Amino acid sequence: MTNNACRPWWVATCSVAAAIAVTGAAAQTPANYPTKPIRVFIGFAPGGPADIAGRVVGPKLSELLGQAVVIENRGGAGGTIGMEMVAKAAPDGYTLGLGSSGNLVVAPHLYPKIGYSVQKDLAAVAQLATTAYAIAVNPSVPVKSVTELVKLALKKKDLLSYGSSGSGSSSHVAAELFSAATGASMVHVPYKGTGPALTAVVAGEIDLMFADLIPALPHAKYGRLRLLATIGSKRPSAAPELPTLTEAGVKMHPMDGRYGIVAPAGTPREIIAKLHAAIIGALKTPEVQQRFAQIGFDVLGDTPEQFAATLKLESELIGPIIRKAGIKPDA
Repeated sequence: MTNNACRPWWVATCSVAAAIAVTGAAAQTPANYPTKPIRVFIGFAPGGPADIAGRVVGPKLSELLGQAVVIENRGGAGGTIGMEMVAKAAPDGYTLGLGSSGNLVVAPHLYPKIGYSVQKDLAAVAQLATTAYAIAVNPSVPVKSVTELVKLALKKKDLLSYGSSGSGSSSHVAAELFSAATGASMVHVPYKGTGPALTAVVAGEIDLMFADLIPALPHAKYGRLRLLATIGSKRPSAAPELPTLTEAGVKMHPMDGRYGIVAPAGTPREIIAKLHAAIIGALKTPEVQQRFAQIGFDVLGDTPEQFAATLKLESELIGPIIRKAGIKPDA
């Protein structure tokens, strides 16, 4: 009798072992995904729009997937630290990233040694929403329009200081593009996220910020910030009184903030499809739609293919602009 044959007295043992092996394999298949909590890395500090989006969608996503969705903030280097962790994670659907224009479009053109390629190392899952950026100044700054801001910045070189959510972040790039378009010279002060930078503007530590509109609006409502204009392609629905930079006479490429979910490249298509369906389901719930409308998000929820195409197009558009303006992250 061969050694690998099941002898009569241990056939049952072989059967049990085989059953355990099959069960274990089935537990790892996309059809049974997810079987454990899912981590979502956000490359920015708490309080910013990416963080807000994650914490609004996360609970609904957890309900629809039947597993805990854990939000983890890993800020720094323009959002690239958190995104690199996603790019290097196992492609099994249990590590995701909630990215923004900052670390999915802008950063790859600023950091020559960035630890990931958006096209090669990440897989688009779904775009959640877009939002606007606005020029937010401390009320003590003696300007009430973009024209007055430019005049003041031109009058005395480096008189004004502006904050950003990190060197090389979208808010940094926006300010540098503004300076290149107007000739205004301002001092850059980077922070580890939108929340800390806005707090600094409100406290008067710095004069202004090209800020995400969502977290800036409550401060503006209570007079702690003054909003001058949006730098987006159209007036935001959450603040229709704000003119665009084009309307204010500044010829600068508009910037809109966008936020979406990505996974490590190589994640099985079945898992991407299941995640996408759950995200769309979450975005369609009245609770998420109402909350997004309150904070100024325009809900999207496009397909993985559409999201990937959008990122590629914007990257090809913003890259030459960054190089022409000579924008570089701080050392």
